[in-house]
This record gives sequence, structure tokens and C-alpha cells, in this order.
Amino acid sequence: MIQKPKGTYDIYGEKGKQILFLRKLIRALMDKYNYKYFQTPIFESSELFHRGVGETTDIVSKETYDFKDRGDRNLTLRPEGTAGLVRSFIENKLYVDAGPLKAWYFGSMFRYERPQSGRNREFTQFGVEAFGSNDPMLDAEVISIVVNLFKMLGLKGIKVNINTLGDTESRIAYREALLDYFKPHLDELCDDCKARYSKNPLRILDCKVDGKSDILKNAPKIEEYLNDSSKEHFAKVKEYLDVMGIDYVCDSNLVRGLDYYTHTVFEVTSEIESFGSQNVLGAGGRYDNLVETVGGPSTPGVGFAVGIERLLLALEAEQIDITDDENLDIYAFAMDKEEKTYVLSLVNNLRLNGFNVDMDFKDRNIKNNFKHADKLEAKFVIIIGKDEVSNKIITIKNNNTKEEFKVKLENIVEFFDEKLSEE
Repeated sequence: MIQKPKGTYDIYGEKGKQILFLRKLIRALMDKYNYKYFQTPIFESSELFHRGVGETTDIVSKETYDFKDRGDRNLTLRPEGTAGLVRSFIENKLYVDAGPLKAWYFGSMFRYERPQSGRNREFTQFGVEAFGSNDPMLDAEVISIVVNLFKMLGLKGIKVNINTLGDTESRIAYREALLDYFKPHLDELCDDCKARYSKNPLRILDCKVDGKSDILKNAPKIEEYLNDSSKEHFAKVKEYLDVMGIDYVCDSNLVRGLDYYTHTVFEVTSEIESFGSQNVLGAGGRYDNLVETVGGPSTPGVGFAVGIERLLLALEAEQIDITDDENLDIYAFAMDKEEKTYVLSLVNNLRLNGFNVDMDFKDRNIKNNFKHADKLEAKFVIIIGKDEVSNKIITIKNNNTKEEFKVKLENIVEFFDEKLSEE
């Protein structure tokens, strides 16, 4: 039997309802913030992710799905959403507008890593990107989107961890300090950190192997190497978060796993006991040099991503039900095969008038049709026989109260409008 690839999963039933609900809620939230929907290709040139995400990241060095197409082009399934949006921003010359351009996306990403709870090889991300402004107020707005989404969903124990990596000048000074500090300790670090030492020593601070060692705990802190403009930017971000009533904790070891971040970086975590170390539900930061790195004009940017699967696990752990009450409005069936065409016409008309309607496609008897209506959780049942067809008076049953109605065909839309508004 052919089975799905390891690290992937099928979406259907309640899980499908939950994801559609989240997408609907996110779209409404994005409208409130005036962010516009973007969809980029699932695969892009491999060079985009090598230049954009960064050669030293675990994503590019270990986890990307790379392949050649029949034209011998190097392509990669997108491992994250930011690089593709940056490419679209440049290719479509969206930088010519006054901006800022505020975008959101929702779609599948792909990383070859060990599958575990909330972490799959194909997964869904929701994210936002805002290009064209270096105002720290935009950093605060982006953080507020994540926090407000989780509040709308009813999650509790939400914590915002923030840090700053400073501007280019500050990062260079900090990099030199880390190189000097880690040099005598190289033999004590894991193999990955030894490779990161020469490429991007900041990534050593994000190590999952050595993260709790005294070497990393005693490493130089970024705040000691920030210039005045970087300090001012971070101070303003915190001031704006205070204005919006968003609590946060400053974490000097927070660097995130991507090479392109500058200034603000943040993670939003949940204090759900069963989550353990997988408690980060959303994360992001500012990337003022990324657009230029990928080949566009110098353009500041800031954004975040939320893993939908991990978010659903958090909601389940908190026993929060997010499925819409969008059960079937009407189920219709014919008493005999001769009336099926009439039922089809009636069902089509009701659908065009905005009702959720299904019908019998298996020629069930009356008893089994009512059982099926119960299974579908239909609110009303339409029964069509010879009398209904000839007299144009429709028999309708309330599937909960079992109350029966006789309604003229010409009045059926008005009838359901009234009755369903009472449900």
C-alpha cells in the first residue's frame, strides 16, 4: 500500500475545520491591520534561500529539499516564507510605492528534519512581512499581531521574549567580541558550533546542544556592544509595547536561527506544561539588510511566522475548541428515483441563495435518510414525493424538534431565512 511520506500528514475532518477556521480568523485580523494577502511559489531558485535565509543556518545547511528540474535548474521547496516574499517585492518592483508594504501569507513549508509533535517535514505557516519603514513602532505593531491573535483564540500564559541584535555596526563589534571569547573554548563546543564559529558566531548562542553550558551563559552580552542608535531603537520598541499593554521579557541570549535579523528579535511562547521545549508558537524580527542581500534596493523590513500545527496543539492542550458552527443547514431526499431530478433542482436553487445543502446520492430508504441527516447534523430535512412535486408544496422537518412544515415552493427561501436565523 502506498503511504504518505514520513513527516507529512493528511488534513480532513475536524482538523480541516480547525485550519479553515484559523485561516478565516487570521484573514479578518489582517484586514483590521491593513495587511494584504500574498501567495508565492512553493518552490523557488535554491540561490534565493542560500542568499536570503543564510548559508550558516541549520535550515539551509541541513534541512532544505533541493532538486534539479528537467531544465537542470537548482530549485528548493520553500523552507520559510520571508525569502519568497522578498523576492516578490523586488521582482514586482513593489518598492516604488511610498509604503510601507504590509503583507501576510498562509501556506505549506518544507524542512527535512526529524519529525516530532508539532514539527513535521511539511508544515503550515502564517506570517507577516512589512517592508519600507525602519520605525520601531512597526516592530511593536508586528509583535502585537501575534499577541492579539493568541488572545482572540483564548490562549493563556502567553509570554513575549525580546532582544536586539543592533545595527550592522553593533553586530560587527559583537561578532568580534564573540570570536575572542569562544576561541579558547572551541574544543568544548559541539561540531555545529565549531562550524558556526568562523561563519556566524552569533548562531552559537542559539545552540540546542550547548545552550545550557556555562560557556554560553558567560558569553558577552549584545547590550554591551550596541551603539546609541541601536539602543534608541530598542528602547522605543519597548516603549511602544508598554503603550499597548503588552508584557515582555528581555532575553539577551535570544538571537533566532536565521542569519538575516537585525535590531529587534522576538519569540512568543506559551506556558503549557505538556509542551516542554517546543513552547515557541510564533517568532520573528527586523531584517533591514535582507532585501539588499537578495538583490533589491536598500529597504528595511520586519516580520514573523507562526507554526499552525504547533498552534493547534497548544489550543488542544488548553482545551480550546475553535471549530465553526457551520453544520449543514438542509438535507434533502426523494421518496422515489423519479423525484431525484426535482430534488437536484431544488437543492441547487437553495445553494444559490446561500444555504448549506446536501442531498441523498445513494437511494436510501426513509429511515436511512433520516439517520444520514443525523450523521451530517443537518438542521432541517426536506422530503420530496409525488405530492410535493405535483402540488409544489414542500415537506420540511426540523431535525431537532421533529416539527413538520408544509411550505409553498415559492416561499421556501423566505422560510429558511427566518427559521435558520432563529437557530
